Amino acid sequence: MTAADIAYSIHHSNFPIRDKKTTETWYGEVFGLTRVDPQGPANADLLMLTNGRFDLHFHVVDTDDRTNIGITHFAVEVTDWDEFHTHLDGLDVQYIDDERIRVHNRSKTGSLIDPDGHRVEFTWHPDRAW
Repeated sequence: MTAADIAYSIHHSNFPIRDKKTTETWYGEVFGLTRVDPQGPANADLLMLTNGRFDLHFHVVDTDDRTNIGITHFAVEVTDWDEFHTHLDGLDVQYIDDERIRVHNRSKTGSLIDPDGHRVEFTWHPDRAW
């Protein structure tokens, strides 16, 4: 078994945020994520969101405490490039597209910024077998 066989997918990423409700609303509207209520008192400050295929975790930090941000971005794969753009336009969410088509796999990519300043890449692969 190779490393590629073992490393199947990202299970979750955890990001610092300022406000759980703002984050939950934004990721719900933009990516259709819903909250999962964590069990136990140790997870009281954790916001867990999912779409059933991947999870994102968020923890509230003091607005001035941004020292624990160790990730520059993460990417969400979308199934329909044009439909996702229409969706973002309907929400009036600002985004930037990389106008180049990646030669190695014909994919397209863009990015947007969440309410806490995290860059969220969105990517589309035309040959992906869903």
